[in-house]
Amino acid sequence: MDNGYELVVDAYAHISPPNYTERLRKDHSGFYNQILGTCPPLFDMEQRFRIMDIYPNVVQVLTVGPVPSLEDFADPKQSAELARMANDEMAELLEKHRQRFVAAIALLPMNNFDAALKETDRAIMDLGFKGVYVHSNINGKPLDDPEFFPLFEKMAQYNLPIYIHPWRSDEHAEYPSEDMSKYMIASVFGWPYETTAAMSRIVFSGILEKFPNLKVVTHHCGGMVPYYAQRIVQHYGQAEKRGALHIRQLSKTPLDYYKMFYADTAIHGNTPALMLACDFFGADRILFGADMPLGDYYFGFRSYRQTINAIKAMDISEEQKQMILAGNASKLLRLSI
Repeated sequence: MDNGYELVVDAYAHISPPNYTERLRKDHSGFYNQILGTCPPLFDMEQRFRIMDIYPNVVQVLTVGPVPSLEDFADPKQSAELARMANDEMAELLEKHRQRFVAAIALLPMNNFDAALKETDRAIMDLGFKGVYVHSNINGKPLDDPEFFPLFEKMAQYNLPIYIHPWRSDEHAEYPSEDMSKYMIASVFGWPYETTAAMSRIVFSGILEKFPNLKVVTHHCGGMVPYYAQRIVQHYGQAEKRGALHIRQLSKTPLDYYKMFYADTAIHGNTPALMLACDFFGADRILFGADMPLGDYYFGFRSYRQTINAIKAMDISEEQKQMILAGNASKLLRLSI
């Protein structure tokens, strides 16, 4: 299918490397049966390539998915081993399929933080990866916990991005009177909230104040943030007038820090929403992503088409559209394409 553009970089393409997947099938069958086994293009390269063949101008940046997070089902020793295994296999896929896969983002064992820091260095220095991938919380612990501070410092030094993927399990009930989330609310609506909460913790903990060149990529178009910009202004403005410490310790307005994040286009189309996100973050901070092959009951066939068509319909210049489709990811990840 000719999408009208020479190049599209899917900057947030999910994958579950085949051998890594087989290991999960054997040792963590509940997780495999819940998600992986229902989405073959994650691990079956033939099925994946059949989708990509329909969109020959699309190349992918690999991120291990899907949730639940590695820390949710693997103990610290297992998570370190599995992360290393997944990253090694992604490196092999990059080498073998250079025309399809242009970069990878390292999976980290965040419940084994010393190992996570070592794996960050190994993946970037030895494997040539272009960033690291974490979830919005680590076994219920927020990303701004002081334990994780060295990762933000390290990635600021590398000048490569941290990718945040939202995660909230069905055990996170919407109401105190219940034990489980119902009707897929935890994932459909809880995940955008998780992204928003993680962004807010990074803002008000002063991480972006400390590391102004830090690059953080958010999934699903920045969660709730672009759509509540004036609520951010109003309510945090009131807090500032009351002398709230978490506001006074920042040298810029909260909104300025929220605008420092990057966001992908993984909302399955929706031009008005993309326009709002583009207006908020700026066209230079939006990356093409389609949540491939997740969240799409056609396993990726529909999401690419919907997302590309939605970007085509945006009321922005052709130059800005090409930035979103390929240029921003190429610059952020320092790709040679």
